[in-house]
Amino acid sequence: MNPAERFEDLRIWQEARVLANAIYDATDALRDFDFRGQIRSAAVSVMNNVAEGFERRTDADFAHFLDVAKGSAGEVRSMLYLAEDRRFFASDIAARLRTDFVALSKGIAQLAKYLRGKSDKGAP
Repeated sequence: MNPAERFEDLRIWQEARVLANAIYDATDALRDFDFRGQIRSAAVSVMNNVAEGFERRTDADFAHFLDVAKGSAGEVRSMLYLAEDRRFFASDIAARLRTDFVALSKGIAQLAKYLRGKSDKGAP
């Protein structure tokens, strides 16, 4: 795995940014402002926690923030089910976004696992 020099170099951050923008676009016309704010906040939290974790000093800290980012991705997926149920989004849009967030979650989990394995190898 190539070490990134900046969080902007991380594929998972790039994907989280694209998906946060997709959530913003999908919710622009939404009149349920509480729902709109919550799903947007969760989507932005994914990219921000990847960035914040990257800027921390240790692999353990980074892995912890990746866990938080993964949790936020799960929150977005959960809200997408409600968006579909309430007919805020068409089923195909909600399903596509859920699939994209699942793929992102897998990438986040892989990086966290790598960081934890790297930390374990350095332990006596």
